[in-house]
Amino acid sequence: MSGINRRTFIKKTAVAGLGSGLIFSSPTILAASTNERLNFAVVGVRSRGRAHVQAIKELENARVTWFCDVDENIIDEHKTFAKKELGYVPKVERDFRKLVEKEDIDVITIATPEHLHAPMAIMAMAAGKHVYIEKPCSHNPWENELLVAAQKKFGKLCQMGNQQRSSVTSAKAIREIREGAIGEVYYGKAWYSNTRGPIGKGKVVPVPETLNWDLWQGPAPREEYRDNVHPYNWHWFRAWGTGEIHNNGTHEIDICRWALGVDYPTKVTSSGGRFHYDDDWEFYDTQNASFEFEGGKMITWEGKSCNGQPFYGRGRGAMIHGTEGSMLLDRGGYLHFDRGGKLLKEEKEPVYGASDTGDTMGFDGLTINHFKNFANAIRTGAMLHAPIDDASISTMLCHYGNIAQETGGSLQINPDTGQIRDNSEAMKFWKREYEQGWEPKI
Repeated sequence: MSGINRRTFIKKTAVAGLGSGLIFSSPTILAASTNERLNFAVVGVRSRGRAHVQAIKELENARVTWFCDVDENIIDEHKTFAKKELGYVPKVERDFRKLVEKEDIDVITIATPEHLHAPMAIMAMAAGKHVYIEKPCSHNPWENELLVAAQKKFGKLCQMGNQQRSSVTSAKAIREIREGAIGEVYYGKAWYSNTRGPIGKGKVVPVPETLNWDLWQGPAPREEYRDNVHPYNWHWFRAWGTGEIHNNGTHEIDICRWALGVDYPTKVTSSGGRFHYDDDWEFYDTQNASFEFEGGKMITWEGKSCNGQPFYGRGRGAMIHGTEGSMLLDRGGYLHFDRGGKLLKEEKEPVYGASDTGDTMGFDGLTINHFKNFANAIRTGAMLHAPIDDASISTMLCHYGNIAQETGGSLQINPDTGQIRDNSEAMKFWKREYEQGWEPKI
């Protein structure tokens, strides 16, 4: 999509999304469009996958028919969870490649480690399934572009799990920003703070009998199993994760993009490092990434994985600055300040929006709203709040941040195409190596 077309798309979806963000918050919105049951399969059921199940439970005429995981312990735990939460236990498939062949599945939701997100989503859409994919939607920029191309080719709906796009108060705040409540917007500050501990130095140990390590690695080149990777610390290893800027920064960077109405940047810089522990963590526990856009607009992201000092009393959020004031948006609502910092208005989210930076499960009303929007789009053709061709841009900004950090701190970007300009070193990070037979294709 050209830069001009993309900007037009953003303007249109910003207006439409504002309205739908308010409408789809209703718990009964699907009641008029329930002629056929939607059958879901949930892939990766330890953490966010459980939030997916909880959200599906809230949909009218929807059922989890399958779930998929490669760890028998997690499968057993999820059976107990599903029996309690749903009143039944869905069927189980351990190999995703077989799951996509099942006929009693309309929608596949993906909550796996990040290196599996795009390859699984592409396979699912190719098999005729709609896809809800957790952020980030890709492990690298090449996958990011391929995923968007796959959605266009196969014509199935694909929504990313940046659930604050379905926040009632965030939608209202963006509408007020569009109407000039804080003047001309020019700067968005996003942040995340936590007090993560060390992950230690892993030892090569036998693969647990309950874990299919080969399927867990999927498209990633094969490595020996270490005792500090599964089930969570993979986030901090380059083979499988994408670091904190993707793990959490994606959310607030996305809100800043939404508020400023921007697409690809022209310049990206990053500084940071691993300061807190001597361990196997391969990314940065502290990062400041800056994104410059045409028209003089700018977004910055401050990530502190191991220092919990909050900003405005919050561990995460987005502050949007304009010529006449500012707005602070988080999952709990928004604050409107004048140019001198005086609080003018506060709006609180009517549904519970998980804002605890230590919460990896994310049982929150925003996820439920996001799933309701997704289901309604499937049934009625309503506009998605986070369609993959737009949501993928927020993921791409995070890729730029990591690449800039790895290659000396600065990238020049073509704002019309999203391509990195004249930087052969940076382009080494555009695509990963894939295990033979696993490289995604469309």
